[in-house]
Amino acid sequence: MSINPNQTVNNTDPAGVPARTGIAKLNVQYVAPTPLALQAIPEDVARRYNVLPMALENNTLRVFMANPSDILTIENLSIYTRKRIEPVAASLDDIREGIEYNYRGIKESSGVEPRGAAAPEGRPVAASALPVDERAATEASGDSPVARQLEQLLEQAVKARSSDIHIEPDETRVRIRYRIDGILHEVASLPLALHTGLISRIKILSDMNIADHRRPQDGQFSFDIGKKRIDVRVATVNTVNGEMGVLRLLDKSMAAMSLPQIGFLQDSQELFEKMLMMPYGMVLVSGPTGAGKTTTLYAALNSLDSVGKNIITVEDPVEYRFANINQMQVNVKAGLTFASGLRAIVRLDPDVILVGEIRDGETALIAVQSALTGHLVLSTVHANDTTGSLFRLIDLGVEPFLLSSALIGIIAQRMVRRVCPHCARKVTAPLVEQMAYEKEMGEARAEFMYGEGCAECVYTGYLGRTAIFEILTITDNLRRMIVGGSSNTDIRAAAFSEGLVPIARYGMMKAKAGVTTPYEVLRNAYTIS
Repeated sequence: MSINPNQTVNNTDPAGVPARTGIAKLNVQYVAPTPLALQAIPEDVARRYNVLPMALENNTLRVFMANPSDILTIENLSIYTRKRIEPVAASLDDIREGIEYNYRGIKESSGVEPRGAAAPEGRPVAASALPVDERAATEASGDSPVARQLEQLLEQAVKARSSDIHIEPDETRVRIRYRIDGILHEVASLPLALHTGLISRIKILSDMNIADHRRPQDGQFSFDIGKKRIDVRVATVNTVNGEMGVLRLLDKSMAAMSLPQIGFLQDSQELFEKMLMMPYGMVLVSGPTGAGKTTTLYAALNSLDSVGKNIITVEDPVEYRFANINQMQVNVKAGLTFASGLRAIVRLDPDVILVGEIRDGETALIAVQSALTGHLVLSTVHANDTTGSLFRLIDLGVEPFLLSSALIGIIAQRMVRRVCPHCARKVTAPLVEQMAYEKEMGEARAEFMYGEGCAECVYTGYLGRTAIFEILTITDNLRRMIVGGSSNTDIRAAAFSEGLVPIARYGMMKAKAGVTTPYEVLRNAYTIS
């Protein structure tokens, strides 16, 4: 049966979601998918997403879907196959029947069940069980299928702008997920037989113990893709279904980011730069894991004079390396902790000290004392907001009178996704987003920029991320309140009266400018009261 391009659906798809115009509605029982299309999407992936691949032409994969408006499924398939996905509407029953008929035909003709991810070049991945531990290193090294599979996962992750790769075994399969712009997406499902070899290959590259499956391990390795050098931080831990691995991808080009590239608006950037110009004192950056705190500190280092000043860092781990900056990495086994590293640094005539994280009382006290003795100290702390960071340090045992004297300012930050500039258009926002915007900005607005979804943003509507901030300068009035034992509520109210812009309002300012959406601000910033 040939496709009739004039046959379209203009009302709703079988899932009840308005379908995109121009998408053909076909009966899949009378269409024979091509072998290349079936190879691009294995049976287990097709069943999970209820899709049937039909044809592969010029890097475009035509796929039958019950809900062709499901951009998350389209995005996952696009990342998994590295192809542009062209959705075609079809009934769910027909798709399931087509999966049964067509993949059964492959099994009967080849005797091999097409499970797992096929290589982009069309090379099938063997699904046979791997040998036991004694031979795992041999099978997982060199140019083995497992090694090629890992290379493909890494290349796909870099091209998809992924920051992390999750390798998670369960009872029947190995789930592969990429974190893209802060959101995890399931992109592949591999046969369970590949799990041991895949983890062993990662351990070999990272110089880890491949025979130890019980204890958590960590390591790192590097690889080249094009002209980029990518560092990979690896962590493994044993679960009830086997070892789980997480690979964090560190693009060295990110280390050269400037303050405007991170997302500072002009006024807030000038305020932060004034803090960095102080000869001594402490500047803190707070926020949850993944909020971009380290990236902000690195951008701050880039803005400082690394030739005329002695800048020393102690980090766990050193994520990016800088010229003209002395960097130390925490090594607990060797006795080098944040606290002991700080003690050593203050004897090395530093001008600027960067402490990767203040996580205990000893580190907090030494950092505060260093700030009081003529050093500019930059560090991060886990807290929800700026004023919460004050009380976090007090909880760690720092006396309020020391803290009030040492602190210059505190920044709280979050990351929000940017609207894709290639498919952005004005759309009427849901009522809850309109109400949140009006509450923060004091003005009513119905339309905002949203990404419609395109190949550039892998049909998510977002491309990259930007930071939103809350910047607190410690004034004389706030110092008196800290020493006097005022509550968090009172200090925060005083900060607002002195001009503190809450992080939610900062985010809505970016939504007004079309940089992000009110939804992203609600999702990331409204944990702050």
